Amino acid sequence: MPNWSLVDADPIAADNPYTFYKPSRDIIARVQPGDVVKLIFRFESNDPQAPSAERMWVMVDECLVDGGFRGRLNNEPRHIQDLKLDDPVVFAPCHVISTQLDDDDNLVERYIQRCFVTVRVLDDGEKVGYLYREEPDNEDDSGWRIMAGNESDDYMEDSKNLAFVSLGAVLSRDDAFRDLLDAPVGSAFARNAETGAFEPDDAE
Repeated sequence: MPNWSLVDADPIAADNPYTFYKPSRDIIARVQPGDVVKLIFRFESNDPQAPSAERMWVMVDECLVDGGFRGRLNNEPRHIQDLKLDDPVVFAPCHVISTQLDDDDNLVERYIQRCFVTVRVLDDGEKVGYLYREEPDNEDDSGWRIMAGNESDDYMEDSKNLAFVSLGAVLSRDDAFRDLLDAPVGSAFARNAETGAFEPDDAE
């Protein structure tokens, strides 16, 4: 028996829609022989430095009648000992985490730009209560600054209380403000404590 197995990526994508990309079933159904797709190969190893899985490309040779695929490994594994380039791999749509096909609904890519967010939102489980957009510091920066809204000045001045992460990482905690993210620089919004809705904050 091989010491590796394919990871069912559906539950991972369902739990992390903004940070773990997985193409839709419609896109996967468009995959044809000659295309390459990426899968996650989980494996066991005695090496404490080895990861628990490798993400590798597979060349599709055949589309099966049950919706699955038959193909050949298109990478040379770094850690998996009993798998090598061109070895056969049979897999299902649930195993596919990337294709070479265009995807207009890639939430991870859409919200890949970064923002400053307080630890209270990112790690402590508090909901987003206030956000504003300023001129970005660089091309990776969205300009959004996101907080719970109850942070003191002293809290905000301590750099340990701030993180610079993707918008997707914040949306994974609380996506109630997602529809506001196309607002221009200079925009600010505060959450109404009674209704839970975000309202423009002209004070910013």
